[in-house]
Amino acid sequence: MSKKQITVALAGNPNSGKTTVFNNLTGARQHVGNWPGVTVEKKEGFCNFQGNRIRVVDLPGVYSLTAYSLDEVIARDYVVDEKPDVAVDIVDASNLERNLYLAVQFLEMKANLVIALNMMDVAESRGYQIDIKELSRLLGTPVVPMVASKNQGTEDLLELVVGITTGNIQVSGINIQYGHDVEEEIAKLEKLASSNSLAESYSPRWLAVKLLEDDREIIKKIRQT
Repeated sequence: MSKKQITVALAGNPNSGKTTVFNNLTGARQHVGNWPGVTVEKKEGFCNFQGNRIRVVDLPGVYSLTAYSLDEVIARDYVVDEKPDVAVDIVDASNLERNLYLAVQFLEMKANLVIALNMMDVAESRGYQIDIKELSRLLGTPVVPMVASKNQGTEDLLELVVGITTGNIQVSGINIQYGHDVEEEIAKLEKLASSNSLAESYSPRWLAVKLLEDDREIIKKIRQT
């Protein structure tokens, strides 16, 4: 099988350990610039694994992919427009419920997602027990435990990234149900969204959910098509 360059988008909440994971992956092979048209810092770097050259793009730290801030718009647009091979969401295992909101949004966008469950040592010190296999099953995506501060789990993460790009690991994702009344409205909007050219880049269901949220960026994009 021929080797190739793999592009990974590294995402996560602020203070999830994303920078440490980025440094563990790329070492000194980093470049710092700005995202096009804005002064927000853009970091990217490279690593080699199993003969593959892996480009790692460090997205701004965000809590969601709803376009309330410039950082959120940058992160979301990168995933949609650049279509990285894999999105890696760095999740603070000691604050799971809050952190998984971002992961669910990636899955609703149909991204090839790996959840890097970081700070497992902190979670365990607080008495938390996380069933990794069950979490992976419920979310329909691979989950890897990590302690980035000790560089633990980095190779396992890269194994999953390569496995997804070769098709050996599948991301089935999830379909969040919002209740009967909301689902009725989603179905109506999804039908309309399917006929819009944006549906070539975005999941029609995701577009429908964003329209219900009154997402300004998506509304603007639809008006421009």
